[in-house]
Amino acid sequence: KLKKPRWLTVISVLTKNLALIFVLLGFFQIIRRMISGREMEDMSLISGDVEGKFYELQRFIKTSLKAIQIQMDAAGLKAERDIASIKNDLNRQINEAEAMSLKLKALDARTDSYEHFIDDINSKNLLTKQDLDEFLKKNTRFEDIIQQARDIVMKEVEKHSADGLAMADYALASGGGRVLQHSESLYRSSVWPINRLSSSADKMLKPSFGEPGECFPLKGDHGFVEIKLRTAIVAQAFTLEHVSKSVAYDTSSAPKRFRVSGWLQGRRRGHSDNEDEKRKMFPLGEFAYDLDGTSAQTFKIDTGKAAARYFVVDTVRLDVLSNHGNPSHTCIYRFRVHGHEP
Repeated sequence: KLKKPRWLTVISVLTKNLALIFVLLGFFQIIRRMISGREMEDMSLISGDVEGKFYELQRFIKTSLKAIQIQMDAAGLKAERDIASIKNDLNRQINEAEAMSLKLKALDARTDSYEHFIDDINSKNLLTKQDLDEFLKKNTRFEDIIQQARDIVMKEVEKHSADGLAMADYALASGGGRVLQHSESLYRSSVWPINRLSSSADKMLKPSFGEPGECFPLKGDHGFVEIKLRTAIVAQAFTLEHVSKSVAYDTSSAPKRFRVSGWLQGRRRGHSDNEDEKRKMFPLGEFAYDLDGTSAQTFKIDTGKAAARYFVVDTVRLDVLSNHGNPSHTCIYRFRVHGHEP
């Protein structure tokens, strides 16, 4: 047998070794790929588990926030109801306080009226020193003096309680006075005739008892009213009344400057714009109502100007020339005519 050359032996050995190396490398790659695939699967499992936990956490947070929002809305609604209840209680207490304040003001006005009445009585010297001396000369008992003074005071009280001024009112509605016509009233319906009397016109001829709003309102800052008296008289004075300043909601509607005229109409019907009656109209004076004065202010006719003491009238016209600043209406609470029958 022939012996192989050495170089062939070396090449054969190297070839076998290289083949073995390639085989080992192939196995190594296969094993590596198998190991890498398992790691990816493990990572996928871990990632899926994390995403599930995150989703559950997100859902829990949303549910919790929704529950908190519902509780906050319920608490807000309850707070709003409590606040509304407190506001209603406060408004009721405020209204009661305002009503009590108005009653107190009305009481103060009445008290002022009574004080003026007492001062008036004191100023009249109802029991003079001469009367007292005569009683003493007659050996009159002190009890008789007291009784006499009481009788005098009671007579004065009766005069004032009759109509507050101790003067007859010939325009009083219950005594026969009535409104013949007037300028447009504040609440006149647009479908009524212009010359139709307002249903509240007779308020100005009745006692108002100092109640705010109980008046006859004329539209605008001026107007007129014509009044038929209960009988023909010699006019001597007029009394214009407005609600007391202490209880009035608004004093700007009170008349300011006004004029009074009168004439003898007799039993004839008709209005003062008739030419025949115009010639008989007699001016009785122009006056001004003072807001700082008493609520009922009496204005006497100046008899020295035109012999008014001899002029007999049974109809008077009140012309309000201006009021105290209210452009929409003028309130007449009461108008009285004083005098004596001829």
